[in-house]
Amino acid sequence: MAHGTASSMARAERFTRSIPAMIEADTPTFSFEFFPPKDDASEAQLWDAIRRLEKVSPSFVSITYGAGGGTRDRTVRLTQRVLEATSLTPMAHLTCVGHSVAELRGIVGSYAAAGVRNILALRGDPQGGLGQPWVAHPEGLDHADHLVALVRGLGDFTVGVAAFPDGHPESGDISEDAETLIRKERAGAEFAITQMVFDVDHYLRLRDELARRGSRLPVVPAIMPITNARQVVRMAQLAGQPMPTAVTDRLERHGDDAAGVRAEGMAIATEASRRLLDEGAPGIHFITMNRSSATLEVFGNL
Repeated sequence: MAHGTASSMARAERFTRSIPAMIEADTPTFSFEFFPPKDDASEAQLWDAIRRLEKVSPSFVSITYGAGGGTRDRTVRLTQRVLEATSLTPMAHLTCVGHSVAELRGIVGSYAAAGVRNILALRGDPQGGLGQPWVAHPEGLDHADHLVALVRGLGDFTVGVAAFPDGHPESGDISEDAETLIRKERAGAEFAITQMVFDVDHYLRLRDELARRGSRLPVVPAIMPITNARQVVRMAQLAGQPMPTAVTDRLERHGDDAAGVRAEGMAIATEASRRLLDEGAPGIHFITMNRSSATLEVFGNL
């Protein structure tokens, strides 16, 4: 009976554990990002990674949300399972893409019913992919700050948002990026997580620009350890920005040597993470690609 009570109390604590409070603590956070699996084999791989990464007690984990809501049901189900079956604190992603306000309210209600209280609110990429014009749902929302306000108005949620150290693909300059983040902060955002950081100076530039404008929004940098050459191309596409030559030059030195590319990728991720923490970043958010070994290696290096 006592054991059951203790388990219930531990689960209840994770229902209310606040990611902003973790980020504001004196010690840096370490968090991991997963995406919903597409089939049974991918799901087995994901849960193997989750169990391995659970052992290092991350501050929280995030579950991504497919473009156009394509993985909506799996995202909600996976987020709920992480909360119920592990010791981890999950943060659910939510985007405006392809959803009416009524649908968004319903999704937030599903998260609330599952016990999820931490949400990353994103406008999302255009349904046709980067480079295509953004078109809002006719009964939906057009900007992330509107989604932040919606989620905050629906219950006791903590809300995070995205930040773009290399510049949002639709932004003119860093001033515009900073002002967009401040609008999200005014709408109720309590923290931000960046796109993948490969140039630490770009992260510091955005952080300092926010501070100059009076923002108190903590910005957590995201790191994705590179494990193969093909991944580099994919990451550049996802980020909508070219990879820094300082990164590509180091990887290209190894040519077709897969082990050499992986080792260099681990070194790049470790060096960037160390510098970010030395410069006062509130934590590191690792993009795992649903695998554990590379992330655990970089985490161990730190």
